[in-house]
Amino acid sequence: MDRDYIGYGANPPKFSWPEGARLAVSLVVNYEEGSEYTLTSGDDRQETLGEWGTKEFPPGVRNLANESMFEYGSRVGFWRLMDMFSKYEVPATFGCCAVALEKNPEAAKAIVSAGHEVCSHGYRWEEHFLMSEEQERERIRLAVESLQKTTGERPLGWYCRTAPSTNTRRLLVEEGGFVYDSDAYDDDIPYIQKVNGSPHVVVPYTGDVNDTHYWHSPGYETGFFQYLKDSFDYLYEESHRVPRMLSVGIHMRIAGRPGRAKALADFLEYATTKRQVWFARRIDIARHFLEVNTQ
Repeated sequence: MDRDYIGYGANPPKFSWPEGARLAVSLVVNYEEGSEYTLTSGDDRQETLGEWGTKEFPPGVRNLANESMFEYGSRVGFWRLMDMFSKYEVPATFGCCAVALEKNPEAAKAIVSAGHEVCSHGYRWEEHFLMSEEQERERIRLAVESLQKTTGERPLGWYCRTAPSTNTRRLLVEEGGFVYDSDAYDDDIPYIQKVNGSPHVVVPYTGDVNDTHYWHSPGYETGFFQYLKDSFDYLYEESHRVPRMLSVGIHMRIAGRPGRAKALADFLEYATTKRQVWFARRIDIARHFLEVNTQ
């Protein structure tokens, strides 16, 4: 994977989102609860980051507190976010770890029934950059197979935990069926890469407009709502000159908590009143970008 320090530079592509919109807003819910590292899943490690910060437990001792924090996401946070999206009539992309959805088929059914997108977030919530090429190829296959069985739909998008390997994008194209991946953080609009001669859309994700800063340091100096609003406002102003996209990273166990859900709801209350804004699933963003930039 060659590095690109230039990108679009001073000449970003000239196009509009559907119906003349200038700013696309992508809500991404990371559905990981049930696929995280736990001793109960036979792993030799367990997730250490939670509401109490990072807590290391002795080998073989379950972190029951953190297990229950993850369970909150699928038990409560998921449904709170689903209600919110319904209230504001906005679509979302659910980046789903396959094993997580296997453990909550009711949630899988609800996502599809509401018209949201199921994007693959891997077979489990695991690091692809640690895998051999053969291991990664098999995990991609398992993820597709599982999500298709659980939801009735084949995932068309992909996003790794933390970072991809140098093989990931090529393996996605070789597997076939993927329109895009979000394993990059390098732009405010999508771009197209030729992979093995085929056009593949990269829909960049975000590490800053992301509720993980409630659990990670540094946090938001101004609060989550204000950071969402500031990001939206700046891109909205820029979008009068060039098309822009805002990705919002959400986790059910984090932003699904009441106080944080309020911040997200306040943002949707604000942003949905603005003109020329397109709330869209990432697959729709990728398809539209591919259509208007390959004619």
